[in-house]
Amino acid sequence: MNAMTPLVGEPLAIDLVNTLTAEGDLLADPEALDAWLALEADRLPKFDAPADRTALQEVRSVREHAAAAFGALAEGRRPPESSLRGLAAAVNAAPGRTRLTWDGTAVAVTVQRQGSAADRLAAELAQAAVDLLTDPAVAKLRRCGAEDCVMLFVPAHPRRQWCSPERCGNRVRVARHYERRKAGS
Repeated sequence: MNAMTPLVGEPLAIDLVNTLTAEGDLLADPEALDAWLALEADRLPKFDAPADRTALQEVRSVREHAAAAFGALAEGRRPPESSLRGLAAAVNAAPGRTRLTWDGTAVAVTVQRQGSAADRLAAELAQAAVDLLTDPAVAKLRRCGAEDCVMLFVPAHPRRQWCSPERCGNRVRVARHYERRKAGS
């Protein structure tokens, strides 16, 4: 796994924020957005058309607002009002109709949004950010403990320190080992 491979598995809004890494933007063009959407396909409604420049711009705008809000919370600060307004505007740009159905074992919810494909995509991602911002789990939000990493995560275990044990955790452990060996010789 390299630093330009998107991390997935955190809440959807955090996965989106984590597409802007210290090494670069993982949503550099519409094709990269399509690749990221494919990784997140099980958490998003299916979109009819491939991403275009408009969709990329709207998704990056949602990411910017979400990053500012989550970054502030991770540092114990109030989220910027402009970010909260930006997320609300993105959700409201593609109003949705909620449908509840019984699948035989549980109630399932689907939201059918109106608007362009770009607006619907941005609204889904902004809604994921709003849902996390209003979830008590957001209080656990942390920044990766590696000095050169900007990733955020919501730890399932209170001792978790890194965005990914394979990425940052391993680098930090190897660096510590090197320093101990260097100090011992």
